[in-house]
Amino acid sequence: MIRKFTDVFFKHLVRIVALFSVLALGAILLFVFIQGGMPFFTSTADGIRLVTQRIDEVTVNGTHYIDHNTFIYIPKNADFISIRYPLPDSGEEILEIRIDNNEKDPLKALSFTHNNEVVITYPESYVYTISWPHAISALEKRVHVILPEPPYNFWNFISGLRWSPSREKIFGIFPMIAGTLLASFGAILLGVPIALLCALFMAEFLKPKPAGFVRAGVELLAGIPSVVYGFFGLMVIVPFVKNVFNIPSGSTLLSAIIVLALMILPTVIMIAETSLRAVPLSVREASLSLGASKMQTAWRVVLPHANSGVIAGIILGISRAVGETMAVILVAGNSPHLTINPLESIRTLTSTIAMEMGYASGRHSEILFSIGVTLFSIILILNSLILWYRRKVD
Repeated sequence: MIRKFTDVFFKHLVRIVALFSVLALGAILLFVFIQGGMPFFTSTADGIRLVTQRIDEVTVNGTHYIDHNTFIYIPKNADFISIRYPLPDSGEEILEIRIDNNEKDPLKALSFTHNNEVVITYPESYVYTISWPHAISALEKRVHVILPEPPYNFWNFISGLRWSPSREKIFGIFPMIAGTLLASFGAILLGVPIALLCALFMAEFLKPKPAGFVRAGVELLAGIPSVVYGFFGLMVIVPFVKNVFNIPSGSTLLSAIIVLALMILPTVIMIAETSLRAVPLSVREASLSLGASKMQTAWRVVLPHANSGVIAGIILGISRAVGETMAVILVAGNSPHLTINPLESIRTLTSTIAMEMGYASGRHSEILFSIGVTLFSIILILNSLILWYRRKVD
């Protein structure tokens, strides 16, 4: 009776945990996809926003604000902004801003009139800074006018060649897509043949006891954190590439390929070797009885028979290479320009997210979520193509 109750209890417990796990994963994916899609369908704000700096008391369009430390919102389609604040000598500073709502160029959308000397700068797209000069720059009074950014063009996002998120608000990620794919495919081309040779050697030619020692070493390599691989690449591979090719910096695409190839080796070796050992002994004996050598049996019989597990290992290797962050940041140079030269620096999608998420805000932050969605889509497409190819071959 107690055993039956226990079995029923744990059966329902597992179902509940599985249900909540699926719901949590779905909620996370939904959140990321919504955040990633927002830059292409919505503006950053409904209207113009003002931020005052070192101004304790200000009147904006007739509304009085005291010690205001958040955004001051201007109604949508307003055609003017009137800013007034008192001066210490009983005067008043007046700034009038005319808004042309039909003008698409943010540089021409605003015109200013003022009663005293001011400095108007355009530090970044869609942002104006109005400063009243002071003997000490740290005491200057300032007003920042932030225009709403329109929805970003998706084609410019995918195919754009420039990445300037702060000053120009340009978010072209094609160089990062190319860098990610080049580094990943280079690592696969370099690492997978070596991994398959190692797996075949362990499964078919090594005796059980030595194979066990080698297997333990491979499993140990699989557990090493990626930052350790990155540090090894920074201290060993980067100087090696620099000295061998006599280039100014060894932080290049080639260094990233070598580090990623080293990282995916343990994963592919472990899965492929397990699949090779799972091939029935009768298959080997049938091949050997027909006169095939051990090498011919390994290459032409055992390896094709285990292709399902081998392809699974390759898929996991590709996923790790595409999604790797820390090691690539340390060795790739992180230059967001398009290149196919293995001796030039690159930047990957994951590196961009990791390096810029800490300080990104507004549209920039949303675009980083869009990069995450793009990365997820790339991994999904690559894995789907491999599975389709496997079914076609089978």
